[in-house]
Amino acid sequence: MVIKRDGRREEFDSRKLRDKLRLALTKRPVSQEEVDRIVATVERELLAMGTVEVPSTVIGEIVLRELKELDEVAYIRFASVYRRFADLEDLRREMEALGGRRSESVGS
Repeated sequence: MVIKRDGRREEFDSRKLRDKLRLALTKRPVSQEEVDRIVATVERELLAMGTVEVPSTVIGEIVLRELKELDEVAYIRFASVYRRFADLEDLRREMEALGGRRSESVGS
């Protein structure tokens, strides 16, 4: 069971997650197998938690972590909706944080 931000509860729906991933990955060079892998990762991690209910924020953070490694454009698209960016400043900060992460990995 997923606890939504507004307190509603609904069954976890892997199709809904897959659709949201496809939307974030529109026109990106990412295969359906990668989308399926992310969905499977989310499902596996939710099962490993062993709880009956999970906040939607937990699912969102797993998806963001996976997208960050897979495709930065899709990550920003998903994050802009998930984190509810209020304006371009929020978007700029997220992109700068992403750029900083890339610089750190290049310097390693």
